[in-house]
Amino acid sequence: MAKFTLFRLARFLRSIFVPTASFIIFACLLTYTFVLYQPTPGPGSIQRLGWQAWDVVKDNVGQGLALGTSTDASEAPSVGVPEGVDWWNVTTPSDTVDTASLPLDVWDPLMQHDTGLSEIHITECVVDPWFVPSIAADLCYPPTTKEQDALKGKWVRVERNLKLQQSIKSLNVFYRRTRRHDIPLVTEIRILPDKESPSPFSIAWKKVAHPINPSGERRYLWYKADQTWRDMTDAERRNNIVTEIDVLFGQDDPWYGFEKVNRATFDGTTRFEPVWLTYRRGIKPPPRAPPLHFSHDGKFKIMQIADLHYSVSVGSCRDTDITPCTASDNLTNTLLGRMLDAEKPDLVVFTGDQLNGQGTSWDPWSVLSKFAKTVTARQIPWAAVFGNHDDENGASREAQIRYMQGLPYSLVEPGPKDIHGVGNYVHKVWSADPSKTHLLTLYFLDSGAYYTGVFDWFGFHPTEYDYIRQNQIDWFLQESSSIDAVERPFTPDGAKDMGDIWARQADDQVLPGSRRLAKPNALMFFHIPMAESYAAADVDPSTGRILDVGIHDLETPGSSKRQDGFFEKGLLQALESDHRAGGRATEVKVVANGHCHLTENCRRVKGVWLCFGGGGSYSGYGKVGFDRRFRVYDISDYGETIRTYKRTEHDEILDKMILAGRGAPSL
Repeated sequence: MAKFTLFRLARFLRSIFVPTASFIIFACLLTYTFVLYQPTPGPGSIQRLGWQAWDVVKDNVGQGLALGTSTDASEAPSVGVPEGVDWWNVTTPSDTVDTASLPLDVWDPLMQHDTGLSEIHITECVVDPWFVPSIAADLCYPPTTKEQDALKGKWVRVERNLKLQQSIKSLNVFYRRTRRHDIPLVTEIRILPDKESPSPFSIAWKKVAHPINPSGERRYLWYKADQTWRDMTDAERRNNIVTEIDVLFGQDDPWYGFEKVNRATFDGTTRFEPVWLTYRRGIKPPPRAPPLHFSHDGKFKIMQIADLHYSVSVGSCRDTDITPCTASDNLTNTLLGRMLDAEKPDLVVFTGDQLNGQGTSWDPWSVLSKFAKTVTARQIPWAAVFGNHDDENGASREAQIRYMQGLPYSLVEPGPKDIHGVGNYVHKVWSADPSKTHLLTLYFLDSGAYYTGVFDWFGFHPTEYDYIRQNQIDWFLQESSSIDAVERPFTPDGAKDMGDIWARQADDQVLPGSRRLAKPNALMFFHIPMAESYAAADVDPSTGRILDVGIHDLETPGSSKRQDGFFEKGLLQALESDHRAGGRATEVKVVANGHCHLTENCRRVKGVWLCFGGGGSYSGYGKVGFDRRFRVYDISDYGETIRTYKRTEHDEILDKMILAGRGAPSL
């Protein structure tokens, strides 16, 4: 009997062994997978790129640095404001840029790398690699091995051909960038004539074998790499490490954050511009513009700068009685500085043709680095739209927008990708009081370049100017409909609690009277005028005066012969109020154009003022006796009153007039 019982027990244990063992093994596997197993990120979590070696990488060095703070000027920040501090002076936390995630094998001078360079090389190629990227790595790149790539980083080509203006050949600078901490990093760069060496000399200085001069005197690039990342102090890492290299054509200042090497790679001739190597140390993000806002007494001033027509060279004077007149771009910048100091605007708007095109702005990067420098030097926020000449040579509008966004105090935006043009965007101007109320709208549109032309052996020859397209009209109406009405005239929040700070108003400012709900007034900026800018002007019903003030008819109309009806289908349909009592007042009170250098009038058509800026540059066409000038929009009463006038190169103030508000011609 006992024998039978043991037999049955053994059979039972054998029958449950397989499922029991399977259950226990599965439970252990789950426990290990979800509880015990904690994967180690390893050095790859820092380096992010698989082709770099994985040794001498520490997790506590902290190469990622914040790139500063920035605030979208179209939206007022909603952070808490300390007592006694203006809300726009309160910085908001921005996303910390993880520099460890930036690609090491891509050249982009706008990337704020803190990773240093380990080696520099120069290569001359029969064909510019830009034209044949598929074979460039085999023919034009410096020799390398997998071991060198792992130690020092892959070769990166600075996509700026030093021989751009002289030859179909290419002469490019290459460098390696590494995150390793045991590789000496570049801290100094010099260019010296043949048979000359840096002083004081040390074995850390290395001479690049190939000369760097595109022509002329033979010159060589020397670089110093004597310290590794782990041997440097934090201050040395921030201030000494060379993190980017660029090329500048011409005699102007380099891109923001860059500095020129001690001497040019090529000094230039009467035919060719000088060529400079520039470099950046550490991280130097451009300062951002604060949110646009009125002053405490309700004022906001805009200066329009039209048609600079800058070139890679210092420019050639056109149609002026200044003698001698040389370096027109520099003369214009000097004039701009004087105008800005006199007016002290809160915003500057460039209304197109910043670049001359026509074969003289063949390196847009070098031109874009200088056109706004008088504005950025004064820390003035600025915006821009494109003209018909801006993308005639070199970079596309998309690329130029990205460049301009990389300049200090820039408010330029690319706008939606699904509508015509580049740079269709909106900015709002806010009240200075704690309510941060939207009091003024600024629309920026891309009026294009040319919609038709002919091609021949010499290239494209435009025949008709472009115009605002239907999808831009739809976009404008959509943006306008999204703007909320505010109580107008505006009264600052907390006025009764702040003594007489808000009561100190100019005698001619609007006083609270009949109040209404309506959208804020708006101004609009684009380059090429509409056909309506040349239509019959309104007549002031009170005086019988034709509402057309300023000089015109000195040149042929600059509008396109083709239109999609933006004036009738867009501007006249976007009303400031949908209520019947609001009448037919349009939201946009003023349209500001450039394009026509000898036209500077303001003409009211069907209730909308259509104004020209007039030419302000010695580099653009003009007329002897017609002073260069700049239009100013002086907005007061918290957006209710819009005045305008022009300031000439001789500091004359012309045609002061009220476009909207109390004292303006009635509708």
